[in-house]
Amino acid sequence: MEGFKQVVMDDWAPFITSYVHETLFQLTKYDIIRELGLIWNVIRSSIIVPVLTVSVYLCSVMILMVFVERLYMSGIIYYVMLSGFKPEKRYKFEAINPVEHSVEEQGEVQKCTADYPMVLVQIPMYNERKVYKLSIEAVCRLSWPSDRIIVQVLDDSTDPLIKDLVQIECRRWEKEGINIRYETRIHRNGYKAGALKEGLKHSYVEGCEFVAIFDADFQPEPDYLHRIVPYFIHNPEIGLVQAQWESTNSRECIMTRIQEVSLNFHFKVEQEVGSFAYAFFSFNGTAGVWRLTTIDEAGGWNARTTTEDLDLSLRASLHGWKFVYVSDIKVKSELPRTYKALRYQQHRWSCGPANLFRKMAMDIIRNKRISLWRKIYVIYNFFLVRKMITHIVTFTFFCVIIPTCVMFPEVAIPKWGAVYIPTAITLLNIIETPRSIHLLAFWISLETVMSMTRIKAILIGLLDRKRASEWVVTEKLGDTLLNSNDSNSLPIKLSRKPPLLERIYLMELCMGGFIFFCACYDLAIAKSGKYIYLYVQASAFFICGLGYVGTQPTYY
Repeated sequence: MEGFKQVVMDDWAPFITSYVHETLFQLTKYDIIRELGLIWNVIRSSIIVPVLTVSVYLCSVMILMVFVERLYMSGIIYYVMLSGFKPEKRYKFEAINPVEHSVEEQGEVQKCTADYPMVLVQIPMYNERKVYKLSIEAVCRLSWPSDRIIVQVLDDSTDPLIKDLVQIECRRWEKEGINIRYETRIHRNGYKAGALKEGLKHSYVEGCEFVAIFDADFQPEPDYLHRIVPYFIHNPEIGLVQAQWESTNSRECIMTRIQEVSLNFHFKVEQEVGSFAYAFFSFNGTAGVWRLTTIDEAGGWNARTTTEDLDLSLRASLHGWKFVYVSDIKVKSELPRTYKALRYQQHRWSCGPANLFRKMAMDIIRNKRISLWRKIYVIYNFFLVRKMITHIVTFTFFCVIIPTCVMFPEVAIPKWGAVYIPTAITLLNIIETPRSIHLLAFWISLETVMSMTRIKAILIGLLDRKRASEWVVTEKLGDTLLNSNDSNSLPIKLSRKPPLLERIYLMELCMGGFIFFCACYDLAIAKSGKYIYLYVQASAFFICGLGYVGTQPTYY
């Protein structure tokens, strides 16, 4: 072997290199360009064009899958609307008689309150500088007998000043007769899931039957428990009742209006369909009530993904528990108002389901407690189509393949896959928010830009990379407190970074540059007419990449 290597290096290598050198030396500049052109044509026809053709075919199939899923959900929604279906028609619902607070009839009051189940209300928070009062006040004003409710504030704040302010607020309500407990931890292990899990370990929780959960910016109406708890009392198979979110700042800017469109579709279509057809949907992490027995049977809160709410929902469903979504009950909350906050939120909401699917797909398949149809719904409809394929095809097809095909006109893109069916899907999505239909173009642009963040998060989740467990709390400002004198008492901290660097996003700018180049190529050379769409899409990426969407962040 050593002798063979020596022969090659001493005899053949000099001959080959001298031949190549002499051949190249004899070629003119035009000959080299012609040869490179031939090589490029071979690569183009044998590799790039077939790959793009197959990609177009696959994306067309995925678009059809999304379209069929949207039609299926729309059919169920229209049936629910025409039939006048309400959850109380399927499940037994008997309202609890309100307590008459009368000192003279104290004995009767005590007898009446004994019929009310014990409810724990958890409010997890982390450095909620602007909104810590909102949920505490709203929860403390719930019209539930004071001896049958425990308010538990789970404060993981790392800012000592905020912790003091939250504790002072809890003491204020305690003086007014509210059974409120302020709980902290020496660490943040497990983030929100860890805080909720630790909160259930306290001895005073043992007598509670149900637990309601509200994030720091959520404000339930006083009759919230009266409208939800009866579902549990008369239907022992129900493990979760979820209410709808109602945005307080949806009209603040175009970005919040667009978010409202997406959230309305999620609640009024996806959650409604899951509740009506399969009694399964994902807990939204807040504005819902759990039966404590359900949580215990499912194994408790688990922090293995950034979507602890979906994790618990899935495990509880595999144990046979049913979920109910009640659209008539709305809880006020706040939408992210800066692009940075929205970006972090969408990363968490996309990465968590993908990571959970990787970890629980086989558990769903092997489960024997749920029906085959529910398995198909959870795996195909819920996870594959809604949580992954929708975002994958949005980015790959409309941001990568279509712009690239401008430079390869021999690749045919069917109009039904690029225009007609996507238009129908878009109309089905926005129909639940008719007042924002004039913002359709903005909704399409922002959703396409956000699909890049989502597909990146999906890949991180499926591959179980390090960032799959990254948890960034969504920034909340709170309109009520911002307009009150109380917010002025909070100290302001200046950002260490210049405002311009705070809002620049290189991924969006690079993608915008690529699409802009493809648009210029189409306008100058290909002349296929796609440049109009491409210029609009490139502008959307540039606007988001420079942070000129939403409101400008508050630096403190």
